[in-house]
Amino acid sequence: MDLSTIIGVIAGIGALVIGYLLEGGSLGSLFQFSAAMIVFGGTAGAVLTSFSLSDLRNAPYWLKVAFTSQTFGTAEAYEALVRFAEKARREGLLSLEQELSTVDDRFTRQGLQLVIDGTDPEITEEILESNIAVLEKRHKIGISVFEAAGGYAPTMGIIGTVMGLVRVLGNLTDPSSLSESIASAFIATLYGVSSANLLWLPIATKLKMKDKAEVAAMEMVRDGILSIQAGDNPSILKEKLKTHVGSMLLTEENSDEGAGAPGRPAVSESR
Repeated sequence: MDLSTIIGVIAGIGALVIGYLLEGGSLGSLFQFSAAMIVFGGTAGAVLTSFSLSDLRNAPYWLKVAFTSQTFGTAEAYEALVRFAEKARREGLLSLEQELSTVDDRFTRQGLQLVIDGTDPEITEEILESNIAVLEKRHKIGISVFEAAGGYAPTMGIIGTVMGLVRVLGNLTDPSSLSESIASAFIATLYGVSSANLLWLPIATKLKMKDKAEVAAMEMVRDGILSIQAGDNPSILKEKLKTHVGSMLLTEENSDEGAGAPGRPAVSESR
């Protein structure tokens, strides 16, 4: 589990509820089914209108990504690429075919296979770059969905509040209950603004961070494979990859990524 996401959501919602109770509010008054239906149902409808069903079918998976930790095996990928470079230097590029069975990651395995097959370096780079671009495009859809939800939710909250006020002002036969009815009407605005700023936009930001971490890992593997294909000395390859390792470890730390699995040679499968 991604503890930072879970703790952040719980802490944010908890702070709002506790603050409200400290001001003398009643917990029961925060729960309005009609307001929730307007805000969350309206937001869902707006998002459905904005995106195709094929785009939205992965929404549950994107939520899972946001609330679970992923690892891209940064240190392990670095060590594996150096080992591959040393082996290629001693025994030739064809010797790397023996290493394919030890590589779990599809992207790394594809790159090594291109090198083993003697593919032109420019074509190898083009294929690897294309894979990274496809990954980024797929990630961008998930990020855009939650950013859209974060934009629609406050507006739906305002719509819910206006609808509540219309109902209240249309029924002024009982002035004693007027203040309570008006307060209930503003619950929709509370739902819209709080859901946008505590759920949808933070989830979009978390997906952005994880996208950066995975893309950085793939770029490191790309540079390592191209360096191996060019026949660079392992020490030169190490220097090339060190800049990637430093920035990637920082990105993974900010994304609350866990440590890579022991022996994992490269980045995780694309989400």
